[in-house]
Amino acid sequence: MKNILLLVHDDTGQEARLQVALDVTRALNGHLECLDVMALPMIISDYYADSFEATVMVKEQEREGKNVARLTQRLATEDVAWSMGETYGTLVEAMIDASQMADLIVVSARLGDDADEKRHARPERLPLASRRPILAVPPQCRGMDATGTVVVAWDGSRAGNEALRAAVPLLTRANEVVLLEVNQPEGAFAMKDAATYLSRHGIAADLVERETRGAVADVILKHAENRNAAFIVMGAYGTPSVAEAVFGGVTRTMLSQSPIPLFVAH
Repeated sequence: MKNILLLVHDDTGQEARLQVALDVTRALNGHLECLDVMALPMIISDYYADSFEATVMVKEQEREGKNVARLTQRLATEDVAWSMGETYGTLVEAMIDASQMADLIVVSARLGDDADEKRHARPERLPLASRRPILAVPPQCRGMDATGTVVVAWDGSRAGNEALRAAVPLLTRANEVVLLEVNQPEGAFAMKDAATYLSRHGIAADLVERETRGAVADVILKHAENRNAAFIVMGAYGTPSVAEAVFGGVTRTMLSQSPIPLFVAH
């Protein structure tokens, strides 16, 4: 895992994405590929549409041009290898197109009530469409300790198995890895087999089982808080999905509520 693709866009989540991406790139001794996306406006065609669209695009170019200039100056002082690219389009499609040579995509988990939220590169689609793991960063994050504790939300699913395998390069750097299983899910892969797999990569995992009649996401978040976890690893599901129904819609809830980054894959 060496090529880290970062969404660059002047929104409320950019600082969080940048700081977490820098920490991950340093930990992996990788290359940070920054992609500035100038989002195309959604214009209803009429007599005035062409003029209005041109005005919106000029303002977007000016805004993102200043944003790229600030980040370029800042990245020049950082101790990571990096590059900066620019493109037009919707945020989601632009990141999917650029992800073909990426090992990990860093985007925001959410942007709250900000006006950009509706145009944001919603992370639910990215693992499905890009076939790459993503690191979904909440807007309040100001870094990620790759050597800290990691909680793996284990549900026995193929998506969970994929997320675990994809996260190995980061898990090998963690001081502690916790496999957390809630309500003994009946997935295809047993937690003990996941622990055995990790052990062959030199990773000793702490196995924890929990039962709840409430929301699975609440148990995961509480356990991560108690362990002072740096990030959470879990499988991501599309919508609609039988797997998502079985797992209680945890993916969407975690993206909307987790205060720490989520490493998700499909």
